[in-house]
Parts: sequence; C-alpha cells; structure tokens
Amino acid sequence: MANFTLNINGKKHQVEVDPATPMLWVLRDHLNLTGTKYGCGIAQCGTCTIHLGDVAMRSCTLPVSQIGNQEVTTIEGLSESGDHPVQKAWLEHDVPQCGYCQTGQIMNAAAFLKANPNPNDEAIEAAMNGNICRCGTYVRIKAAIKTAATG
Repeated sequence: MANFTLNINGKKHQVEVDPATPMLWVLRDHLNLTGTKYGCGIAQCGTCTIHLGDVAMRSCTLPVSQIGNQEVTTIEGLSESGDHPVQKAWLEHDVPQCGYCQTGQIMNAAAFLKANPNPNDEAIEAAMNGNICRCGTYVRIKAAIKTAATG
C-alpha cells in the first residue's frame, strides 16, 4: 500500500492503495466517483474513459502510480451542471439508449473536440473508433459531436 495525493475534478484527494490499482477502481471504490463505468477491463471498449490532463485515457488499465500531479477529470468534473457542449449535444440528438457507455463516449468526444474543434466525418470516426456502443447509436454520436463542434 502507498499514499497518493490525486488532483481529481479540481480537488485534492488522498488515497491509500496498492500502486498497481487501476484508476477506475480508485475513482469508484475509494472516492465514490461512480460515473466512470467498468466495461471490459482491458482498455478495449472505452467505457472507463477519463481525462488525464487534456488526453482521453482508459482508466481500467491506468495504474494510480502513473498519475503523479496530473489533473484527472471524470464525467462528474466535465461540467458542474451537465451543460458541457458535448453533453448538451448528446441530449439534443437523443444519443443514449441504455446509457452504459455514454460517460466514456462523452469523455472521449470532449477530449477529441478540445484537440480538434472543427473535425470532419473521417476524423470523428477515427477518434471514436475505440469506444463501443452495444446499442449502436454511432450515427447519433457522430451527429452530436458535429453539433458540439459548431455549438
């Protein structure tokens, strides 16, 4: 066990965990930030996506020991009132069905748009390729990202 001071959603948090503990479980089990979901456990589905700095990362395989002083943003910290442009576009386009993958989809899209604020269809498809939606809302996801980019 080791002590870590983490900067998550603009607040400092102290945790005592094994250094190999994935950030997903630190967030969910130790800090009660349950918006980040568990999907596959092998960084293949994108459900557990968070931001490390401005980069979208899969938290299910990201050891807490690799965080250091970097800012971590979860879905809870993306916006205080759910009014981030991506979140608003998600609602406008009725993207969620079951909703399980949506926090990861939104976090990936938000990081992508920060780096590429005016994407074309091919760039959106490439950026979102690793985020799996079992309900198949990909057309609505792409439309929402386009709306968020222009909004």
